[in-house]
Amino acid sequence: MNYGIVLKVLGFILIVESVLMIPSYVISIYTNGVDKNAFLFTILVTFILGMVLAKRKVKDNSISAHDGLAIVALSWLVASLFGALPLYLPGSTKTYIDALFEIVSGFTTTGATILADVEVIPQGTLFWRSFTHWIGGMGILVFTLALLPALGVGGFQIYKAESPGPVAGKIAPRVRDTAKTLYKIYLVITIIEVILLLIGKMNLFDSLVYTFGTVGTGGFSTKNASVGYYDSTYIHLVIGFFMVFSGVNFSLYYLLFKGKVREFLGDEELRLYVVIIAISVLAIALNLFATSYDNFRLAMRDSFFQVSSVMTTTGYSTVDFDLWPSFSKGILLLLMFIGACAGSTAGGMKVIRILIMLKLIRREIGKIFHPRAVMPIKSNDKVMPNETIAGINSFIALYLLIFVISTLLVTLEGVDLESAASSVASALGNIGPALGFAGPTRNFVEYHQITKVLFTFLMLLGRLELFTIIALLAPRNWRKEV
Repeated sequence: MNYGIVLKVLGFILIVESVLMIPSYVISIYTNGVDKNAFLFTILVTFILGMVLAKRKVKDNSISAHDGLAIVALSWLVASLFGALPLYLPGSTKTYIDALFEIVSGFTTTGATILADVEVIPQGTLFWRSFTHWIGGMGILVFTLALLPALGVGGFQIYKAESPGPVAGKIAPRVRDTAKTLYKIYLVITIIEVILLLIGKMNLFDSLVYTFGTVGTGGFSTKNASVGYYDSTYIHLVIGFFMVFSGVNFSLYYLLFKGKVREFLGDEELRLYVVIIAISVLAIALNLFATSYDNFRLAMRDSFFQVSSVMTTTGYSTVDFDLWPSFSKGILLLLMFIGACAGSTAGGMKVIRILIMLKLIRREIGKIFHPRAVMPIKSNDKVMPNETIAGINSFIALYLLIFVISTLLVTLEGVDLESAASSVASALGNIGPALGFAGPTRNFVEYHQITKVLFTFLMLLGRLELFTIIALLAPRNWRKEV
């Protein structure tokens, strides 16, 4: 492994992180928050250490696939370790593990929280924890690639390991240009939502915080009641639709910008994504109207918001869906596993993997009747390589295996199976709220510290697509290139 380039890139990451903390520090000074000294200390320490690492002289600037995996995994870990300090130092969290859980939840756009009362937290800290959604949504390393030309050499290995989905595609010849294009799209969507929320009479601070959570599909809020605090159909619909928009592959927006509307609308993953949302919204709305709602339009509104929130792994809530009928909760639990589109800011297994899995099932059924027939698996009229299909099968199998084992470990704490399973699904899928013990009106604060460490690990696993971290856990990978 090229340890020199790994440490050098980690230095750049720390420098970028220290700069990104400045807006939160400014807000803390403006509001005279108790967290201003914590921000100043963290910014200085992070920046100085980053400069020391970034100034290292490296003989070889190339980044191998192995180096890329190490850079991605260690960058997320290091950024989280330092990013947690502004929460822990002023006492916003009781323990450093709680602070680390919270900030990893932010960077991984999970939105799960251990803060029992967010309304007493200083505004600088609230801004920082939500801003981590926006930073982590598109990826802190993709952000770095967009800003620092020094990482252009071998940058694709970082981009490939960072990008969510079975295939990392470029929309420009150079990775740096691809990163810049993606962030321009990201920024435009962010600005539009902020403006629309301001029109809905939401103040600027909350508009920024909820937009960070929406576009980054995170879910941190400034209110204990989440989006439900705002009794406004307009605000619910704006956030709901932008959650759906943020669950779309951002590369498709580039096609739309280029006027390739037919290619945009013809994308198979996008169409299945929309169909799943539509069917889920209608099924839950009908179930709610038949059991507990006497207004179908209200049932549709609440159903649309929660389906959008869970499907895109955002985690905002307008109602306590833990009180919904078992049928509706079952659909939401299923959506936790599916997630949104590859190449979006959302978590979960991704719709493209579900689509390929369904095509594999159809092919196996077809081979029963035509055993000698050659039936290639296609996506958007392109034949999927066997290596990609094998990777998808391995991912789904590993995802379910980790889910089962982790659920059993959480039940050792004495929580019921529904709470344990949904909490694990929430952490692994980067969703946020779960059912039962960590439902939408509760949080993860009551879990044991060791269990919180497990959830923190699961959030990182889910955000980095499992294999990035799993591959690095093998000792031989640190000794030689495989």
